[in-house]
Amino acid sequence: PADVSARIQIVNHRIETARQYPSPHASPRTDVEISLIVLHCISLPAGHFGGRYVEELFMGTLSGHAHQDFSDLPAARVSAHLFIRRCGAVLQFVTFDQCAWHAGVSSYQGQQGCNDFSVGIELEGTDTVPYSEIQYEVLGSVVSALQAQYQIPTSAVVGHSDIAPGRKTDPGPSFDWEKFWCCA
Repeated sequence: PADVSARIQIVNHRIETARQYPSPHASPRTDVEISLIVLHCISLPAGHFGGRYVEELFMGTLSGHAHQDFSDLPAARVSAHLFIRRCGAVLQFVTFDQCAWHAGVSSYQGQQGCNDFSVGIELEGTDTVPYSEIQYEVLGSVVSALQAQYQIPTSAVVGHSDIAPGRKTDPGPSFDWEKFWCCA
């Protein structure tokens, strides 16, 4: 992870080495400080990795005709700050000084609307397929950089399932929290 972390620098609320895709699905942050990191997983279609469907979803350009499972997705207005592919590539859709629309109805320690005060990181994956080693290494380095930049405590790095229990299950049982913390 040392060689990965050496490359992770946050400048002007962007990871310098990330490919930038400015999503229209974002809103200004109020004076609320970033105090939470939320880990998610996504694959489109479900269980398929690679391709551009996730990027198209976050950019609002996904066609409902691209796959039979996508009929209701073009109406979705969602994004994440970051998307980490299985190969370790980092894509940034929303700068950290903006709200990405990743959490939906959510609550953390009694505070509603987690989008307002969190960074959302999507991992290319599913609840049931193990994540790649490089994803853990890159995620650990990214989270460490975010914690240092925004003074986010380790206790405030959670899964989507933690802030939307009963509604969300990601990053799922296939996510190895112990391995992640070894990389962070």
